[in-house]
Amino acid sequence: MLVEQLMSFSPATCRAGDPMERAAQIFWEQDCGCVPVIDDEAHVIGIITDRDVCMAAYTRGQRLCEMPVRTAMATAVHTCHSTDSIEHAERIMRHNRVRRLPVVDDRNQLVGVLSLHDIAQEAAKERHHRNAAVTDSEVAETLSAVGARTHREGVLAAF
Repeated sequence: MLVEQLMSFSPATCRAGDPMERAAQIFWEQDCGCVPVIDDEAHVIGIITDRDVCMAAYTRGQRLCEMPVRTAMATAVHTCHSTDSIEHAERIMRHNRVRRLPVVDDRNQLVGVLSLHDIAQEAAKERHHRNAAVTDSEVAETLSAVGARTHREGVLAAF
């Protein structure tokens, strides 16, 4: 099964210079948990999650309209292509501990987003098929890898 069969097409995006309230507006209106950050050529230069926005607001004590997206976005972005296999996308998710992957075309322009939720929904649909393209065990393995705590997180969680 290919990424293009499960991904969401044409996701809402924002720019690094946009205020974080723009990202929050997208989370609310699109009912999503991440927003790809693109440049003028639609290349993915970052990604911001609802958690990033919340933590920035809390730790900086500023209003969302006062903070640009660039101050909280992740710049180490892992992507996949629409023609990649779901297995390949899951390997990227596991290795990099991410729940969502921006999907890019051959020019590295954003065309969609693949989430672990998208993959899990497909596994649920195929649960009783003998030759399922996506299995519950693969999803469980990916979720376990993505959710694994690092030593640092374990220390912080103790406080």
